[in-house]
Amino acid sequence: MERNHEVTTSGLLLDEKGELREPGWSRSLIQKYDRDMIKAPKWRIKEWDYYLVLSDSFAGAFTISDDGYIGLQSVSLLEFGDKPWEHTETVLNGFPMGRIGLPSDSGEGSTKYADKRLKMKFDVGKGCRRIRCKFEDFYEGKPFECNIMLKQPAMDSMVIATPWDKKHAFYYNQKINTMRASGYMKFDDKIYTFDPRTDFGTLDWGRGVWTYDNTWLWGSGNADINGNSFGFNIGYGFGNTTAATENVVFYNGKAHKLDDVEFHIPDNIMDKWTFTSSDGRFEMEFIPVLDRAACLDYKLIVSDQHQVFGRMTGKAVLDDGTVVEVKDMMCFAEKVHNRY
Repeated sequence: MERNHEVTTSGLLLDEKGELREPGWSRSLIQKYDRDMIKAPKWRIKEWDYYLVLSDSFAGAFTISDDGYIGLQSVSLLEFGDKPWEHTETVLNGFPMGRIGLPSDSGEGSTKYADKRLKMKFDVGKGCRRIRCKFEDFYEGKPFECNIMLKQPAMDSMVIATPWDKKHAFYYNQKINTMRASGYMKFDDKIYTFDPRTDFGTLDWGRGVWTYDNTWLWGSGNADINGNSFGFNIGYGFGNTTAATENVVFYNGKAHKLDDVEFHIPDNIMDKWTFTSSDGRFEMEFIPVLDRAACLDYKLIVSDQHQVFGRMTGKAVLDDGTVVEVKDMMCFAEKVHNRY
């Protein structure tokens, strides 16, 4: 199979043996995910919807997930001003194993979670997505709430289907960039308002069966450049990417596929990072502003996360050779090690 194989024929994601029918990348979820076709134990299945809504000076991140023997529901509020600050609050659930009921397609249904403290819901409508959340005692006894709209016209996304080097293990993932954001977040009597002219949301939609111990690198960002929507998704560590990587640049709703992109991370994670590409089409410098670090250690379940927010400057090259100049674009790049 050729490098960066694009899947263009719709069909089932898995075969009767529970293996991927056609590893590769696509512009939409044309391969159909069916949880009932998975041959691995239920406690190994991982499903999540993650939204990041980002402005130049603040952001919100929202996760509803069912990771088999643990569910992880979280909300993050971040500020990038003179004194960068963030708080992440997480609710853990034991052995949900499908009971949260995440949809099998990102384009329909509702993703929702509710308990006495947290109520969170992601709705998909015609050309838009809505994120609503109320979190009691989010931080220092104060509640958090939000009502955010993401505009999603007809546009390409990044979808990748990759196997792991283990029977019945696979990763099916969609990243939707450049969704213009409006609405608000509210915490501690402060209202954070998103402006669709400059602010964007990203969806990370994941389904699959992972191996136990993994380290991945992921970066993503969006910007308005002279009235044009621009975004990128880069990363590796998500299974066997022989068939395709997930490195893509988006410009006015069209995906431009990249080859390999390498993260050069300094020993001090808050020093300058650089990104280089094997095809010369993504060359960037990244100045960190805030490290959203999280470390969980429950012996069997261990997570060491560094999601670093900062400003990206450099160039990206589209399929037709057009060079897009990027300057001080707020985005993030992360390194995560999980055993779960």
